[in-house]
Amino acid sequence: MGILLGVIADDFTGATDIASILVREGMRTVMSIGVPAPAFDVLDADAVVVALKSRTAPVSEAVAQSLGALQWLRTHGAEQIFFKYCSTFDSTAQGNIGPVADALSDALDAKIAVVCPAFPKNGRTVFNGHLFVGRQLLQDSPMKDHPLTPMRRSDLVALMAEQSAHDVGLVPHEVVSAGDAAIAEVFAGLTETGQRYAVTDAIHDEHLRSIGRAVRGHKLVTGGSALAMGLPANFGISPRKPVERASGSSTPPRAAILAGSCSAATRQQLARARALWPSRRIDLDAIAEMHPVVEQALSWAKSQPADRPVVIYGSADPDEVEANQVKYGREQAGAMMEHTLAAIAEGLVADGVSRLLVAGGETSGAVISALKIQGLSIGAEIAPGVPWTTTLSDQPLQVALKSGNFGGPDFFERALDIPA
Repeated sequence: MGILLGVIADDFTGATDIASILVREGMRTVMSIGVPAPAFDVLDADAVVVALKSRTAPVSEAVAQSLGALQWLRTHGAEQIFFKYCSTFDSTAQGNIGPVADALSDALDAKIAVVCPAFPKNGRTVFNGHLFVGRQLLQDSPMKDHPLTPMRRSDLVALMAEQSAHDVGLVPHEVVSAGDAAIAEVFAGLTETGQRYAVTDAIHDEHLRSIGRAVRGHKLVTGGSALAMGLPANFGISPRKPVERASGSSTPPRAAILAGSCSAATRQQLARARALWPSRRIDLDAIAEMHPVVEQALSWAKSQPADRPVVIYGSADPDEVEANQVKYGREQAGAMMEHTLAAIAEGLVADGVSRLLVAGGETSGAVISALKIQGLSIGAEIAPGVPWTTTLSDQPLQVALKSGNFGGPDFFERALDIPA
């Protein structure tokens, strides 16, 4: 028997995000890092999430990775494909959301696909086709200063149309509020008039569940992770009773926090963490000048008490980020920090760290790749969209991968309060 739902996620934090939602809604879920090997064991999974690092990759590379994931998922029986991207629609004018969606849609011969990045519990809502972050339009939110994917427009219909080769329609809030039958009727109308995509409003969870019911039988679904909450019921799956977790051991595991995200949320979380635990900042100029940054950070970490988490971060405020990008180039500045934090992660794990919190999508991708992690099981949820995970290996490592903008100010404290 094959899997029911196949998910293609464009970064690693987003993959753990949607996997945790599917688990909460009752789906047995396995997550693969990268396109799975032919012999990857799906066990008795209902859903397989393929975590790619394609969000900021060259368009051709992102499309190729996504089509590779699609082929594997279809070979293993996936009845529906979900292309998962960020709830803030992180992309550039060239993509990669539109080109990847087009490639998947063409390969599946999908007549229409929903476009809905809404995640109300994290303040992401869509109204009249415009994406809001809290009370701000996306273009007015801190996302306008994202170092890799600055989002300076909020009109999702226009954004998707610019990236895609196909026409884009809108399912407005009054239709969504009328329920799944009304939504499905508008989907059918858009299909008849040649619209390939339907940007769909959603301002609370019940809207997402209605949209989920309306896309039953659709070959392709695209959106943020919260949209997945409405899909398991289409396969006759309902939430299971949570498993009670054993209390933690008397000796806490060694833990480390690595942060590369420069989002306002992560910077606020870091400010609290630095007041609580030993911390060390990674300086981009020192990396560029070939100082032994990794070795120095690992030596420092070893000198700290083993029962206290260490905080190592490269996060900076928007002015410093902009100055570094001018000095080193946008892509190069990001890559230098990601590679350095990934190398530090390798050293920390080799030195006995068994709990690792990583903040930032690109940083998470670099860390997971450096640690050669191939699969993850999904554990306790720390905050909406952010679970603890455990590596599928002989020497399990607990990892939490946090999108930069996710979580409240006390996120790191909440995470480490959850028993290992």
